[in-house]
Amino acid sequence: MTAPQVVVLDYGSGNVHSVVRALEHVGADVELAADRDRVLAADGLLVPGVGNFHACMAGLRAADGPWLIDTRLAGGRPVLGICVGLQVMFDGSAEPSGPSPEEEGLHQWPGTVRRLTAPVVPHMGWSSVHPADGTRLLAGVEDERFYFVHSYAVPTWDLPPAQGALSAAAPRVTWSEHGSPFVAAVENGPLSATQFHPEKSGDAGLHLLKNWVMSL
Repeated sequence: MTAPQVVVLDYGSGNVHSVVRALEHVGADVELAADRDRVLAADGLLVPGVGNFHACMAGLRAADGPWLIDTRLAGGRPVLGICVGLQVMFDGSAEPSGPSPEEEGLHQWPGTVRRLTAPVVPHMGWSSVHPADGTRLLAGVEDERFYFVHSYAVPTWDLPPAQGALSAAAPRVTWSEHGSPFVAAVENGPLSATQFHPEKSGDAGLHLLKNWVMSL
């Protein structure tokens, strides 16, 4: 059986070697690239994200990331975002940077990234999550803890619930809490994302990445 081919999008998001190694460990054939043909042809695309929302969006735009992600999703080709790679999938962020107080995201999901409301920020360490029923991404690790490092998160899920036959394909939203609830992961057709770092979450994180890789 041929190993699934995964491209980790190379757009200057910082140290991504740990996620490359984690994907290789769970059986993927991994390449760090931003080449259009390679990104579009891969079985899966992983969008990393470290640090500031604004810097990640600037890097994505410079690498034609919004078009690449849109094009893959339009063709039903899987994309997985991690940490700020989840945040950029939403409408925008209130994280301040320079003269602009807000930055637009990729508009895949409605909602705004906001500063955590907690006594201690950033949220750094291991936390439990509360997966949606029927999760595939977290199947087998629903009761495990995952590693978070972030000061901003998405506090609400603003997409109205699907009705009737469409409800079977409704997004599955996983929650966690630090001071107040926030979106910890989303599974929505070909697009999935996690606020936590699976590549830093030990065996549970590797199990999650294997779930994703084996679905490709």
